[in-house]
Amino acid sequence: MTTEISGSIQQGATVDELYAKTVLDIGIPPRPTILDVLAGEMRREEPDFNRIAQQVSADVSLSAGLIKTANSPFFGFRIRARSVAHALTMLGLNVAGKAIAGAALRNAFPASPSLERFWDASATIAEYSGLLAQILGNSDGVKADDAYTYGLFRDCGMPVLMRKFPNYRDTLARANAELERRFTTVEEEDIPTNHAMVGCMLAQSWSLPEEICLAIRQHHDFLLLQGGATALPPASRRLIALAQLAEYFHQRQTGLNQTEEWHKLGPSCLLLLDQPADALEALGAALQERVRDEV
Repeated sequence: MTTEISGSIQQGATVDELYAKTVLDIGIPPRPTILDVLAGEMRREEPDFNRIAQQVSADVSLSAGLIKTANSPFFGFRIRARSVAHALTMLGLNVAGKAIAGAALRNAFPASPSLERFWDASATIAEYSGLLAQILGNSDGVKADDAYTYGLFRDCGMPVLMRKFPNYRDTLARANAELERRFTTVEEEDIPTNHAMVGCMLAQSWSLPEEICLAIRQHHDFLLLQGGATALPPASRRLIALAQLAEYFHQRQTGLNQTEEWHKLGPSCLLLLDQPADALEALGAALQERVRDEV
């Protein structure tokens, strides 16, 4: 279907330029105002925490998301955040900014029962990604909060495409069942883009770190990962591997949202994480122990 829109692109345009125009036509949710406020304060020598706290507190869901993040076992604080201002102080603006962006993501789409399972799965994969980052240790500059944020945003292009293309769920079903080709290749047979590109553009427009944006864009490219993914920063490679492992454990535990992505990506992800194939059972047990500790 890509050729159907090529007439509106100047001859000789790159694939990325074609995708970029398509994404603009699709309509990415605009960057939330609170992220602009945060960015402005972070550029100041003395950020105004009170101003940020007031802005966040005006949105109940953002407030709850920030406080929940501060109280997560990822950080291991001995005291619990009781307010937005307290959470900001505990986390610092860099981590708090990513937590607020994650909470704002769900708010960017109209409430829909059909999307509830998607959001729930994304939240669980994000949680598992952060816990696995802890279990396997900080490496390549990836910390638990980075892995958690990436897990939330990894598939954020999907709700954008669901809103734009009525038959996109049928496309997802075919892509999930594909044994050999890239997930995104199947998408591009039906629509003029794919969720990885759309998600990358959303993350870029929301000013997420570059390594997260690149990881979103390439997370289905098993050929790239098989080659060692030297074209990607080490942090991006590790983010992809952690989230893919998290998705594998989530699917194995729940039996939901089954895909063939572990078949295509799993061996490369384990190699990138420096883990043998027979380590899966021990990693799964360690993950579930961490999950129980959160309850």
